[in-house]
Amino acid sequence: MRINRTQFNRYLSGDSFPRPDILSQICQFFDVDARILLEPINELKAREIDLLNHPILSGFFGSEPVHVDERLFPSGFYRFVRPSFIDDTKFALGLVHVKRASGYTFVRGFEPREALRMQGLSTHPQHREYRGMIMRQEEGIMAIVSHRNSMSCSFNFLSQETSFQSNLWEGYATRTTREKVSGRRATRMVYEHLGHDMAKVMQCARQSGLISREDVPPFHLRLLRLDQEFR
Repeated sequence: MRINRTQFNRYLSGDSFPRPDILSQICQFFDVDARILLEPINELKAREIDLLNHPILSGFFGSEPVHVDERLFPSGFYRFVRPSFIDDTKFALGLVHVKRASGYTFVRGFEPREALRMQGLSTHPQHREYRGMIMRQEEGIMAIVSHRNSMSCSFNFLSQETSFQSNLWEGYATRTTREKVSGRRATRMVYEHLGHDMAKVMQCARQSGLISREDVPPFHLRLLRLDQEFR
C-alpha cells in the first residue's frame, strides 16, 4: 500500500494520525519503534532484552524451564558437599542461598578461602563470590554458575532424594576447564535445604571449606557413593 504524500505531510504536521496498518508500514520502512509516535520522548526507555525469550531461543528455553516451583526447589539456604576439585583427599562443604526475583530463580555463594589459597588465588570476597541461575529440567533442576566477569563456569544438576529425607537433593557438578588441567572436572554432589534456620546456617558457615571424609555427614556420604565410579 502506497501512502499519499499530502496525507503523509498531514501526519508530520500533526493534523492527522495514521491507521494502525499504515503506522506499521511507516515504522517498518524507517526501522523505528512505534512508541516514538505513541509515547512522549522523555518517557521512552530502552527496550529490555530477555535473553531466554530472545526470538532465536524462543521455544527452546522461555518460560517453561525458567519457572522453578517452590515445591520443586524451595528458596532459602542450602548446605552442599562434594569431593574437592583440587584435592583428592578432601571434600568441599559450602553454603549457598537461593532466591526468586523477577520470575527467575537465582543462587549465590562464596568459594572457601582455603581452596583459593591452595590455587594461589585472591581470597577477597569479590573474587570468592559466585552467582548463577536455576532452571527446571525433566528430572530435576540445573544451575549455571559463574564468578564475577569470569570466562569459565560450573554446571550443576540436582534431583530430589525422596527415599528417606525430603530436604536432600543429589546430583553432580562439572567445571569448564580443559582436560589437561589437574584435578576433577566432574563429581557427585549433595544439597541439603536448611531453609531459614539461622542456627544451622551459621553452623554451616563456620564449617565451610575443605573438610576430611570423617567430617562429611554419614547420609551425605552414602549419597555420594564414593565406591562407585562417576559416569
